[in-house]
Amino acid sequence: MLYGAIEAGGTKFICAVADSPTSEPIDTLKIDTTTPDETLSQVIAFFKRFELRALGVASFGPIDLQRDSPTYGYITATPKVGWKNTDLVQHLQKTFNVPTGFDTDVNAAALAEVQYGAAQGLTHAVYITVGTGIGGGAVINGQMLHGLVHPEMGHLPVRRHPHDTYVGHCPYHKDCLEGMACGPALAARWGVPAGNLPDDHEAWEFEAYYLARAITAMVYTLSPQRVILGGGVMHQLQLFPRIRNNVVEMLNDYIQSSAITEHIDTFIVPPGLGDRSGAVGALTLAQRAERGQ
Repeated sequence: MLYGAIEAGGTKFICAVADSPTSEPIDTLKIDTTTPDETLSQVIAFFKRFELRALGVASFGPIDLQRDSPTYGYITATPKVGWKNTDLVQHLQKTFNVPTGFDTDVNAAALAEVQYGAAQGLTHAVYITVGTGIGGGAVINGQMLHGLVHPEMGHLPVRRHPHDTYVGHCPYHKDCLEGMACGPALAARWGVPAGNLPDDHEAWEFEAYYLARAITAMVYTLSPQRVILGGGVMHQLQLFPRIRNNVVEMLNDYIQSSAITEHIDTFIVPPGLGDRSGAVGALTLAQRAERGQ
């Protein structure tokens, strides 16, 4: 029997089956995120080929994590067209009748990085993904952070760069973090996909500024021991030193910790699991669900 994992993203769904969160997947499937009916029918067809012991779903959001809610397991007020109020988990539980873990994709990635990746040995970490959208998850005292709903770090309000006139991409808030710094915002502002911009382009100054603003807010509010930056935009590795320098400057010696004042290079880092953080996180959710966690 195998653990099943779904990394549900706004652009693609990645499905995997494995013996454990850290083992090499036995099989995987990448599905374009089209309509809920079309996408989920392909997900179910993939998993029906295997005998599952548990399933983990790490999803883009916002999602409903309140187990006593009639819409538990739903994607709720997403800007993703066609996916608002979509039932993910209840439908899967009825189909497969196995323990099913559920959380945000970024909370699951944060958990995976704490257990197996760049934040091993730590109890407080933040994971931020910067891609089609921006999301952030947190592990605090070894547990994924929940509350009224769950962290929505991608929609933090950020101070506008003094030379930036772009209105913002977010349909809800315009110039929140996601609105100013996600991949589509970069493309809309500069007229070309982010990957086509040279390393010394002004775009990266703006991008580093906005991400540093958000990280500074998280340092003040959550006090993480490590900040991990993943997602497609963060494949632009020239961003890391710019972001680190901006964070140090913005904090302005207020946070007196050697992790920032002396070791910022190991405080803000890429994922230790690379692009697999979300999938490993979903497998970890499946394992935790089997154990009743």
